[in-house]
Amino acid sequence: MQSPSAAPRKLSKTLRDNIDILNRELGVKKSFDMICRELNYAGRDFALYFIDGFAKDDIMNRVMEHLSALQQQNFTTQEIQILLETQIGYLEVESIDNLEDLKTAVLSGPLVFLIDGEDRAVSVDARTYPARGPEEPDLERVVRGSRDGFTETVCFNTALTRRRIRDEGLRMEYVRAGVRSKTDIVVAYIDGIANPDLVELVKNKIGEIEIDGLPMAEKTVEELVFGRNWNPYPLVRYTERPDVAAVHLLEGHVLIYVDTSPSVMITPTTFFHHLQHAEEFRQKPIIGVFVRWLRFVAIMLSIFLSPLWLGLILSPWLLPHALIFLLPDKTLTLSPFWQIMAAEFGLGLLRMASVHTPNPLGSALGLVAAMMIGSVAIDVGFFTNEAVLITSIAAIGTFATPSYELAVANQIVRLGMLVLTGMFHIWGVALSVILWLVLLIRTKALDTPYFWPLLPFNRAALLHVLFRPPAGWKTKRPKILHPQDDTPQ
Repeated sequence: MQSPSAAPRKLSKTLRDNIDILNRELGVKKSFDMICRELNYAGRDFALYFIDGFAKDDIMNRVMEHLSALQQQNFTTQEIQILLETQIGYLEVESIDNLEDLKTAVLSGPLVFLIDGEDRAVSVDARTYPARGPEEPDLERVVRGSRDGFTETVCFNTALTRRRIRDEGLRMEYVRAGVRSKTDIVVAYIDGIANPDLVELVKNKIGEIEIDGLPMAEKTVEELVFGRNWNPYPLVRYTERPDVAAVHLLEGHVLIYVDTSPSVMITPTTFFHHLQHAEEFRQKPIIGVFVRWLRFVAIMLSIFLSPLWLGLILSPWLLPHALIFLLPDKTLTLSPFWQIMAAEFGLGLLRMASVHTPNPLGSALGLVAAMMIGSVAIDVGFFTNEAVLITSIAAIGTFATPSYELAVANQIVRLGMLVLTGMFHIWGVALSVILWLVLLIRTKALDTPYFWPLLPFNRAALLHVLFRPPAGWKTKRPKILHPQDDTPQ
C-alpha cells in the first residue's frame, strides 16, 4: 500500500499496464466480489471495475448498452470529455487521472471505466448500498410526531435533514477519514447562522484524524476529535431523529454525519442538552414543562438518592425524626454499604443482559430479575426492603434519562459517590457533590463551557432550559454558540 504522503501515481495510457497494477492491488480474482470486465467498444479496449453488491444493475446495463452503440468515428482525442458531456446518459460522472483516487472510487462503489490510449478514467456513481428503511429510533420515541429516523447510509441521512431545512445556506461539506477505511464524513451547518470559527475548528479536528479505519464510526470520531476519554460525561449529543438534527442546525450547531452510523453528532453541547427530549416539544408547552421537570427530578434522584440515603443511615444523628422510617428495620450480615453496592452491581448486570437479550425474551428477563433480585433476595436476608426500594428508584431515574450516554455517566458518578459516602459517611456525600460540580464546571466541549447557562450564568437561556417555551417565544439563538445571526425569524 502506498504511503499517504507519497505523490499519487498517474494512470498510464497503456490499458494493460493499468489492469495489471489494479488487479494486483485490488485483489481481483482473489476477492470474489471485486470484478474487472475487459470489454471492447468501437474498436477500442475498455476495462470496467466495480464491486458486486454495490453496482446498480439497471444503470450499469444501460450505460454499457449505450457504449456498445458507439462507432469508431465517435472517438476523438477528447474521448473522455465526449463521454462525460454527451455519451454517458447519467448525471454523477467524473474523470480520474491517478491510481489512488481510482482505487478509492472502486472501493466506494461507483463503476470505473478505463480506456486504452487514455490516461484518465471515467467514474460513474451508479452504486447502491444495502440499507434499511428510515424507521423511528427506539431510543427517541415520541407519542406524536414523525416516525422516520436516520439510517446507516450517509446520503439518506443528509436527505432527511434537507427535507426539513430548505435553506440555501445549508451546507453539507464532505470529508474523508481513515487511511484504510476511507470513511465518508459530512460536516453540516447553516451558512449565515453557524459561527465560522466553530465550523473551521470541527473540520480541522476531523482533518487531523490519523488512524487505519473507523469501523465503529461516530464513536471513534468522537474519541479522536473531542478527547477527554476518562471523563464519563458525553461531550456530544447523539440523535437519530431528523427533526432534532434540524432544530439544532437552526440554532447554530454543527452536525457530524458518519457513514455506516444512524447516529448524528450535535456539537457543541452542554450538560443541559442531554436533559431534553423531542417529546417535550410534541406536546403543549404546559405539558412539556411538566414532563421536563418530571425528568429533571428523576435524573437528580438517579444521581443523589442512593448516596444520600446511605449517608443518612451511616450518620443517623442527622436524620430528622419524620424520616426515621428510612432506617433499616433489621440488621443483616451485609452492611448497608455492601447491600447498596451489590444492588448496583445487579442493576448493571440486568442492564447488560437486556442489551443482549432478544426482544421476545425481554419481558421474561424483567420478571426473573424482579423475583430473584427483589422478593427472594429480601426473604433470604441478602437485602433490606429499604435498600431494594432506593436502588429501584435510582434505576427508574436512570431509565428515564433521555440520553443513554448521560445515563451511564450518571451511574458511574453514583458509584463514586457511594464509595466516598461509605468511607466518610455524610461528609462523603458533601465531598462527592463538590467534586461532581467541579468536574462539570471544568469540562469543555469544543471550548464551550459544559455547565452553561449556569456557569457562565445566562438568565434567558437558563429559563429556556427550565421551562419549555412556546413556539415563537425564543427571540435569540444560544449566545454560547456565537452565531452570526443571533435572531431567529
